[in-house]
Amino acid sequence: MDLQTAKLNVLQKIMGVTKASLLNKINELLDKEMIVGYTVEGEPLTTESYNKRLQKAEDQLRSGEYIIQEDLESESDNW
Repeated sequence: MDLQTAKLNVLQKIMGVTKASLLNKINELLDKEMIVGYTVEGEPLTTESYNKRLQKAEDQLRSGEYIIQEDLESESDNW
């Protein structure tokens, strides 16, 4: 079965769903598994992995683990 056929089969099944709880589960799965972006290395990011990276970056900012642009420019002058 090719991708387009598989998508149509899934859509037909979803259209027949009558329970909101099942639709919520499907939506949560899609939110978790869908690729929402790519790293600078070209690796795909799911919503879950993106949120983990975002949380790590926010934690680093809160703990002072960052370099301001002026310091980085001064450091690069010595390269």
